[in-house]
Amino acid sequence: MTGIDRPNARTVTDAHNEAIMSNCLVEIDESSAVVRLTGVLDAAGAEAVRGALLARLSDRPGPVVADVTGLRIVDEVGRGVFAEVRREVADWPAADLLLCDPAVQVGVGAPARQTVEAGVPVWPTVDGALAALAATPLAAVLSADLAPAVGAARQARELVTTGCQRWGMSMLVDPACIAITEMVNNVVAHARTPMTVRLAPQDSTLHLAVRDHSPRRPTFAGVSPPNRAGGRGLLLIDTVARRWGSSAIPDGKVVWCVLHPDDEVAHLG
Repeated sequence: MTGIDRPNARTVTDAHNEAIMSNCLVEIDESSAVVRLTGVLDAAGAEAVRGALLARLSDRPGPVVADVTGLRIVDEVGRGVFAEVRREVADWPAADLLLCDPAVQVGVGAPARQTVEAGVPVWPTVDGALAALAATPLAAVLSADLAPAVGAARQARELVTTGCQRWGMSMLVDPACIAITEMVNNVVAHARTPMTVRLAPQDSTLHLAVRDHSPRRPTFAGVSPPNRAGGRGLLLIDTVARRWGSSAIPDGKVVWCVLHPDDEVAHLG
């Protein structure tokens, strides 16, 4: 099995960590970025495959390679799940999805070349996809696993400050600390589960995310009335971030936001 270290592979078998989805089997290689899908993928199995890929992307920083060499996709819903996942993680820190599909033609005499199918980069071999990842390693990413306790927000701010200073984004320290404080405090107050804080630069923007284990997703109803206690956390995130959102995953969610230095210049002006 090319690109898969079998002793380190695990199979997804329930709603949280693996499953036989319709006739589709998802196998995760714990030692690499590869997720192998085999069998038959149809509309009935698309949501479970989506969840398995999002869960893997939330568990580790960096792109994931979905190897569909042994997968037969029988309808457009199944085919579209990969582009859907890639769109979903576009604003997560250091996340992306690539496909390995030898059925996609990339040109005679160019077995390692990349093409794009339905918005997803595709490589004909796992080795080619992994080589592409190795050629463009993560420029930077910071992560921390935190308990839902007093002090978690302070630890998250320290991580954000370190990242901004390391990546030459000092202008974003204050807004990023505001955003991460609200995201972490939301987990402490409502989700009450362990969390993972992750951040990474992308071009000139800073991407933040907090992953927890509660299905309860944040809702934003605009400005809170002045006589209402609390409820302003999402308003603060909405104020400092260029965009933000949340993604449901099988055993929780990822709340993310993107900050841009141009926005801070506008605020200062």
